[in-house]
Amino acid sequence: MKKSINLTAPALRFASRRLKESLISRLAYIIKRVCTSLGRRGPIIIGLACGLSLTGAASIACADALATPSMTAPLAANQSPAAYDVGALGKVYVTGQATFLGMTQTSRSASPYSGNSASLLDVGNGQIELQTTTGPVQFYVQLGAYAMPTLGAPYVSVGRTTTQTFGPAPVAYLKLAPTPDVSIQLGALPTLIGAEYTFTFQNMNIERGLLWNQEPATSRGVQINYSHGPVLVSASLNDGFYSGHYSWASGLASYAIDAASTLVVAGGASVTPVRTSSYVTPLAQNNGGLVNLIYSYSKGPLSINPYLQFTRVNADPALGLMTSASTSSGAVLAKYSFTPEFSLAARTEYIRSTSGVCATPALCAPTTVLFGARSAAWSYTLTPTYQKGRYFARAEVSSTRISALSGGDGFGLSGRNAGQTRALIECGVLL
Repeated sequence: MKKSINLTAPALRFASRRLKESLISRLAYIIKRVCTSLGRRGPIIIGLACGLSLTGAASIACADALATPSMTAPLAANQSPAAYDVGALGKVYVTGQATFLGMTQTSRSASPYSGNSASLLDVGNGQIELQTTTGPVQFYVQLGAYAMPTLGAPYVSVGRTTTQTFGPAPVAYLKLAPTPDVSIQLGALPTLIGAEYTFTFQNMNIERGLLWNQEPATSRGVQINYSHGPVLVSASLNDGFYSGHYSWASGLASYAIDAASTLVVAGGASVTPVRTSSYVTPLAQNNGGLVNLIYSYSKGPLSINPYLQFTRVNADPALGLMTSASTSSGAVLAKYSFTPEFSLAARTEYIRSTSGVCATPALCAPTTVLFGARSAAWSYTLTPTYQKGRYFARAEVSSTRISALSGGDGFGLSGRNAGQTRALIECGVLL
């Protein structure tokens, strides 16, 4: 039974808010100090230590599976997550992931972050989540280290990924829920855009897809949500591709057609030019916009998720974007469960890019958002998965092919290879 908390008294509400603020602030301070003392490997050590410590937490209470972090079948979240009674905070739920990756690939990359390895072993996730789910003021904090293997992009090690992207707290926000239908979130939030999530354990496939690589993953900002019956609407003002400038507006509208089918329209765009450019903040995409049309069907052993995506970047010579650029793409993600433990997931994608024409070709370069100004790519991915309770193992084979490749924008040490094949394994425990 969950502990009942009387939140009618203003003094108690104020004390609860201050206690939450103090907890989050203190936790962030400790993580920062420990990461600093451990150096670049700090996030990995913290995530694995926290995650693995939960396996022995037999003396604490357990609850039903949680809705966050979001997960797509076939992997299923721990059905009995740990729950601590923390007085005025109520129940604080603790979950985590400890996973490991192995990969071999053709056309290895010359990326300075990848180690130029044709084969490798790495930590996939060493993460822990703390959250509350009841009351008018709630919080969610995700801590640790993570890799984000992605089709069409060089593999980046877990340490580099964590330090070069969203840091040891990739998702952390405060949630205000004044009514059952309305909530407001403030902090580092998962994007509203796209059909795939950020971390490997959240998705059907180990690697993220070509379409995902055109989308924001985590953005800092504020988001308001309204949910009633089959309708869900969200709107957000945020920093887009983690630019640190609140220059993006994004939104989502979802309608549950029936118990098995859902239709989603999502999108976002830059409303103010931003010069920031980094590994996690691509200049062109961060000054552009995109829209998705997503359909989801899930009934019995079958899940299928087709979606379309369109992106556009306008020319802005002041930012170095000499021409416009756009992509049109589509993907189908599917999963079939043969038994409660064994399933097969598949994904196929196609994406095509176009670019405007330079008025004076000798004096400008067209804006490129894919593998060349007018390139295209397609991919195929198969992921057989086995999960027994909290433990899982899965393998993956993927193939990516490029057409109309511009020299240096493709695969291999020279960047001139038009194809890449990968084989991966991932195993671990969902705590």
